[in-house]
Amino acid sequence: MSNPEEILRGKLVLITGCTGGIGQSTARAFAKHGCSVAIHYNSSSSKDKASQLIAELTKNPGVRAVAFQADLSHYDAARVLHAQVVKELGPPDILFSNHGVTGPRIGPEGDIAAVSPEVFEDIWRTNAGTHFLLAQLCIPYMQQQKWGRVIFTSSVAAGTGGVIGPQYASSKAALHGLMHWLSLRYCKEGITANVVSPALIEDTAMMSNPPESVRSKIPIGRLGKPAEIAGIVILLASNGYMTNKNIVADGGWTIGGF
Repeated sequence: MSNPEEILRGKLVLITGCTGGIGQSTARAFAKHGCSVAIHYNSSSSKDKASQLIAELTKNPGVRAVAFQADLSHYDAARVLHAQVVKELGPPDILFSNHGVTGPRIGPEGDIAAVSPEVFEDIWRTNAGTHFLLAQLCIPYMQQQKWGRVIFTSSVAAGTGGVIGPQYASSKAALHGLMHWLSLRYCKEGITANVVSPALIEDTAMMSNPPESVRSKIPIGRLGKPAEIAGIVILLASNGYMTNKNIVADGGWTIGGF
């Protein structure tokens, strides 16, 4: 059986939200396995992080890395991002669609009236709509070469309701239905589709300083580490028999998948 490095070496992965904790850790893991990386970041404040990540990744032999800025709350920005990646590095073999926003943090006891339909739709466009569009743009090349990987970052909130709000939980749950359809449609063409659903990962903007009431929900007694999520993503990218799956990494919070 081939090892992950043999399978992944020379592939190009597009990672959205790449300057966050999970994105950076996953980029490092892919680069160590010989993948080139298209680094997406959202705001200009993350430009320096992207530059530092390029310098780090390209120390790996044969690895190329280029950074691309895009506000993925807009469909046109997703189209431009994909076009720029193809122009600079080529079409992606692997899409790790990892970007997302929370919207209002009203908590599990909040009032639904605090989230307007307009805000709800904005969060869905970012957390589900542009993920769909990037998959739509990347899959034709994957079909041509009879090999591809589509991996979405969801959240344990998709199965539990979470601690943020209905707009976040429902937008993440939408990725699961999208993944199921993509997998069933394209798996016979060598394209797998999967979801990873983390809970409460340290070194991320979402969980920069969680209260004890949040920490106490994790049976294992600690927050997850970005590298632990990166390991799951590498597994999903390197295993051609694993598709149509939601891998929940939540320290024991939930029982089974969803």
